[in-house]
Amino acid sequence: MPHQTLPQHLKEQFLREFNPAERIFFLKKARESLIVERYSPCEDLYHYCYFMTLKERIRSLSGHDAGGLARYLVVEGTKDVEEAITMYKKRLEKNRRFASLEERDQFLRYLEGPD
Repeated sequence: MPHQTLPQHLKEQFLREFNPAERIFFLKKARESLIVERYSPCEDLYHYCYFMTLKERIRSLSGHDAGGLARYLVVEGTKDVEEAITMYKKRLEKNRRFASLEERDQFLRYLEGPD
């Protein structure tokens, strides 16, 4: 059963774009955001975790031996990702509420589980 506030195409994006390690990072960030930050299980939370995962991907790809162009692309890409993270974090902060354990689990299980 689809999550009531998360479109199916986002789950498909999650499964298509992230490798298993990135999915674990995403879900860990989502769980932390739901429990510690008390963010709502919603599309904004998905996008926040999506961009946090992209930031982690960029960080892991940027080696110390990267050339000038590669370093430039990493810096510029990171700036764009940071802007998106900031935007979604502000939206989540504005709409913060305590979500029930059932709501939190449903959000996480929807992304983890099969179609």
